[in-house]
Formats: sequence, C-alpha cells, structure tokens
Amino acid sequence: MFWHSDCNKFFNISKYLYICIMRKISDLKELKELQSSTEKTWLLLYKSGSQQSDCAFSNFDTIQRDNKSEILCSADVNKVRDIHPVYNISSVPSLLYFEKNNLKNIVKGCHSAKQFNSIFDKSAYVADFSEDVKPVKNVTVYTTPTCSWCTTVKRHLDENGIQYREVNVAADQKAAEAMIKKSGQQGVPQTEINGQIVVGFDKTRINSLLGIN
Repeated sequence: MFWHSDCNKFFNISKYLYICIMRKISDLKELKELQSSTEKTWLLLYKSGSQQSDCAFSNFDTIQRDNKSEILCSADVNKVRDIHPVYNISSVPSLLYFEKNNLKNIVKGCHSAKQFNSIFDKSAYVADFSEDVKPVKNVTVYTTPTCSWCTTVKRHLDENGIQYREVNVAADQKAAEAMIKKSGQQGVPQTEINGQIVVGFDKTRINSLLGIN
C-alpha cells in the first residue's frame, strides 16, 4: 500500500481503495479550486485554542470516508481569514457542506466522528432531494457556557442538520434581557423557532416546530 498525495488516495496492489481524509485549507482560492474539482466538499472552520473548536477538529481529523465524490477539509480562522466572512460565519466550529460552489448546509458545534459521519450522510441525502426540503426555520438558541442542557439542545439541532444562531446570555446582558422579555423565564436553554420560545430541552415540541420526524 502507498500514499498518493495529489489525489488523497490510498492504493493497494491487491485491492483498490479510496479513502477520503481531511485536508487543511490555506485560503479561499484553494477552497474554490477544490470545489471545482469535486462534487461535494465538507469544510470545518475552527479556531485553534478554543475548547469547542479543538474538540471538533480532533474528532474531524480521525474521519476517513470511502467516497470518491467528496473532499473533507478544514481551516483555522486564526490563520485563514478570507473564508468565514464570505459565508457569514460568525461562530466556530462550523461545518460547511458544498455541492460544487454552492453552500448547502451549515452545522455548528463539536461532534464525535460517528456523529460527523451521520451529519455527512443526512445532509447529502437532504441536498439530493432539495426540491422537497421545507423552508429554513429561523432558530436561535440562548445558552450559557456551563449549561449541560444547552449542549444537548445544540447537539440535537446539529444531528438533524438544523442551522441556528447561538446567543450566550451570560456574556450579553441585553440579549439576556430580551430573552426574559420574550419568555418570562430566566433559565436556559431557550430555543426560539420562528418567534416561538421553547424553554428547556422539550424535544417533542422542538421537533414539532422544526418538522423533525
């Protein structure tokens, strides 16, 4: 078995294998070149030194995909500064899914390698049937760094490919006051879905509002 660096492939004399592994991206130009050469591109944007980002990168780096039509890559926003503004990414880690040059999905947070693979498969399936996909919901999750149920809510949204905006009310007093005004509750997590507030991890109601089966 030997390594072919140009194609991100392993070849075995007795058996032909293709293993897609993670590639580090240096700038937007390189990303665009990759997108033009493959059908599907997965890009993990992360910030080295951040606990959540380091968790995401560590797990993402272990993934090997047997799929010739996709490329896995990553970019550290500490070093690569011309990608996230183009796609309006304001928080990391964020996993971006492209079909050619078209951004199809954004999934936030740290996930295990198994969860990442599940996200890959589900997002690709949804994109293949995009004509049947319902309009994107406007979702905001109000959290604090020490809230374990907040992590549970975010993981549930991530696993179902739901895009959302996270607001840390411990660091934003005005956002905290706005949240309390909307719900009448101080506790987190609170999930706002198209203007409707769900306090705590009420999975049934969240799924109902998001159309998750």
